[in-house]
Amino acid sequence: MSDPNAQAPGDPNLGQQPPQQPYQPAAPAAGAPLTEAQDKQWASFAHLGGILSFLPSLIIYLVFKDRGRFTATEAKEALNFQITLVIAYVVIWFVTGLVAMVTFGIGSLIGLLVWVVWIGGVIFSILGFVQAKDGNHYRYPFSIRFIK
Repeated sequence: MSDPNAQAPGDPNLGQQPPQQPYQPAAPAAGAPLTEAQDKQWASFAHLGGILSFLPSLIIYLVFKDRGRFTATEAKEALNFQITLVIAYVVIWFVTGLVAMVTFGIGSLIGLLVWVVWIGGVIFSILGFVQAKDGNHYRYPFSIRFIK
């Protein structure tokens, strides 16, 4: 077989390199749209991930927001709720620290609110998971809408 880039012996460009095309990076491949079943699945996982922290909801939102409308809506709702819970934890810890400096007993009682917030977050995350799994939108009873 002959080399298609080989030059003939009488070619005036003999010994010269063929012109190089400038480097053009390949365009990133867009993710394929989610099927209806996948859309429900990832939306429900966004809610269920709230049991761990806000990171699962954030990752699902960032990865799938352009691939499924239901997932984008539900992940955004779950993420807003999880951010609200993080703010509640910070406020409780701050108030507990301030009160504990004055009196230990009351500070410990206020510190128990962290468990109340966590249990509420778990319950509402599971409720969101069940609703999203069935294809229904879930709205948390309290949440600051940071992401519109």
